[in-house]
Amino acid sequence: MKFDTPAGQNSIDRMRIVGRPFRRVDGVRKVTGTAPYAYERHDAVTDPAYGWIVGATIARGRVTRIDAAAVRAAPGVLAVLTTLEHDAAPPGFRTTLHLFGGAEVRHYHQAVALVVAKTFEEARAAAHLVRIDYDAEPVRCDLAAEAHKAVPVADRDSPDYPEVDRIGDFAAALAAAPVTLDETYTTPDQTHGMMEPHATTAAWHDGQLTIWTSAQVVSWHRNSLAQALGIAREDVRLEAPFIGGGFGSKLIMRSDALLAALGARAVGRPCKVALQRPLIANNGTRRAGTIQRIRLGATHDGRLTAIGHHSVNGNLPGAYTEAAIAPTRLIYGAPNRELSMTLAALDLAEGNDMRAPGEAPGLMALEIAMDEMAEKLGIDPVALRIRNDTQVDPRKPQRRFSERHLIECLTVGAERFGWARRHPVPGSMRDDHWLLGMGMAAGFRQNLLMPSGARVRLEQDGRLSVETDMTDIGTGSYTILAQTAAEMMGLPVDAVTVRLGDSAYPEAAGSGGQFGANNAMSGLYAACTTLRASVAARLGFNAEDVEFAGGMVKAGSRSVPLRDAVEAGPLTAEDRITYGDLDKDFVQATFAAQFAEVAVNRFTGEMRIRRMLAVIDAGRVLNPLTARSQVIGAMTMGVGAALMEALAVDKRHGFFINHDLGGYEVPVHADIPHLDVVFLDHPDPVSSPMKAKGIGEIGLCGAAAAVANAVYNATGIRVRDYPITLDKLLDRLPRAA
Repeated sequence: MKFDTPAGQNSIDRMRIVGRPFRRVDGVRKVTGTAPYAYERHDAVTDPAYGWIVGATIARGRVTRIDAAAVRAAPGVLAVLTTLEHDAAPPGFRTTLHLFGGAEVRHYHQAVALVVAKTFEEARAAAHLVRIDYDAEPVRCDLAAEAHKAVPVADRDSPDYPEVDRIGDFAAALAAAPVTLDETYTTPDQTHGMMEPHATTAAWHDGQLTIWTSAQVVSWHRNSLAQALGIAREDVRLEAPFIGGGFGSKLIMRSDALLAALGARAVGRPCKVALQRPLIANNGTRRAGTIQRIRLGATHDGRLTAIGHHSVNGNLPGAYTEAAIAPTRLIYGAPNRELSMTLAALDLAEGNDMRAPGEAPGLMALEIAMDEMAEKLGIDPVALRIRNDTQVDPRKPQRRFSERHLIECLTVGAERFGWARRHPVPGSMRDDHWLLGMGMAAGFRQNLLMPSGARVRLEQDGRLSVETDMTDIGTGSYTILAQTAAEMMGLPVDAVTVRLGDSAYPEAAGSGGQFGANNAMSGLYAACTTLRASVAARLGFNAEDVEFAGGMVKAGSRSVPLRDAVEAGPLTAEDRITYGDLDKDFVQATFAAQFAEVAVNRFTGEMRIRRMLAVIDAGRVLNPLTARSQVIGAMTMGVGAALMEALAVDKRHGFFINHDLGGYEVPVHADIPHLDVVFLDHPDPVSSPMKAKGIGEIGLCGAAAAVANAVYNATGIRVRDYPITLDKLLDRLPRAA
């Protein structure tokens, strides 16, 4: 099915099942421990070996010698694989880094050996016996120190934009503006902190590989692994039915998958490999830190006349940039713009996708800048954002937004949050020894479209099965796929069995970039449309006139049980959704208004979130219960980004010191109060047949800045270097208090 014209009225619009708050159909399996995760596939393999990864202890240089003699003699050891015995594997999809092989070391904890033993404990103990000699080179790991060497780069995910995106005469407009702002903001390196580590179980049989791994996008991992092993993709079967969180870290293949496959081949039996928690920060990927300079020019009445946004990012040479300028391109209108990014070479773990890549750190800076400009102008922060709303792409005014309700997000949020009670003078609101502040920010994230397929089968007992390699990373994919199929075929949700995360199934978008649900459901919509036509043909109906409801197939005065269509045997249908050029005619995006109230202890600087609200405009909401969970999880990540999350770099040796969940702080239950979420009801017919858009990332966009702005409103202390830790407040609190 090709989607190239806006959706009209269709079966999903009945909203009998889609759009309802169904609880997760896979919930029982998760709470009873029967959901099979990658490292726990006791049902799939017997007598597995266990691998332990040895990571490099330099950040840059070469391995000159590896002595594994003592390892091979250790109890239980079956094999030792060293990087010097293998050619460098080619980089996988969306990455520039080889994961194993060769002498070159490009970052700390790069995999340089794998010890495979009969038990996990034996592999771990023997790994400490590996002796490695290096020829180390000077390390580059300080973004501030390397920023002056940064080179201009374009955004790989937005190839239509030039390296320096200019509209109008920015310099002249800024010079002529009666009110200007010129400030620099920094965001740190961050790690994903998911509960399930990168983990893989691998097994070979007759030259074919099966791996059970934690992969957000099955096809990306499968293709990368086949390329790295030098075998055909058809010889790799990948299964990922359940994933314990990813946040972008599992979009691309990591070393656990490659080394599990190599280990299993070396010992002739299944092999399990998981990235040890310290290796996740240094061997996995990260959100790369930024230094962002933002310049704004405005008229006295608050109209932005000039926007300048430059971001410096640190990453491995040739790697991706954290596109912090991405939201600035489209969130506000201004006739004169200058947006650019540069990349500084750093010898750290590869910077790559983390939830809301680009938008999350970009809005952490831009939305503080907007607050600072509002204060300079003497205009309410909500009013300033409303005044600079745009309904068109500033670069291509003929390209309108399909559905854009940012102003409604802001006005509804302000009313519901009680924004009118906020005192605009910082430090004016108090509760005993606590300083109170309210802050807000706008959120933006583009809607991404990706082809997706599914297979459906109507059994003779009347049950329906769904198969697609779409994944569920804890977001509710099983549930909303079951709802979509049930809505399309007129069945109850409990009559639908959903099977996910298997490369033997039709290829879908996968989970990430908030593109998963809308695209995967649309692919299922296409498959169900094909199945409906087959059912109609068997029952003698015109497919265009038929209605499926309550287990019956109806047209006019005739009504037939759906099961009658499969009396002669099951019916199977497979189809996929592809997209035309609607994205060239319309900007498709999601929007948010984030509000936060923060209390700051006037003596200690301790910060406490008292309440938060997000108002979300993301098209049709497929399941408000699972959608709310997505948003409050993202808001919680926003709190972490604002107040605590940062990877600390050892600048002597080039590695992240706080590389575990003891040292890398994330919010816990005690840090998070009740969070309120409001969804606006604006289905987007330009997006897909589902008229939905992504939700998984928009809840993070702007959340950190709302907290930061609330801290300023409470204390009068403006912190432009995230995270806002109490040491950045303490020496100035007496004056504020």
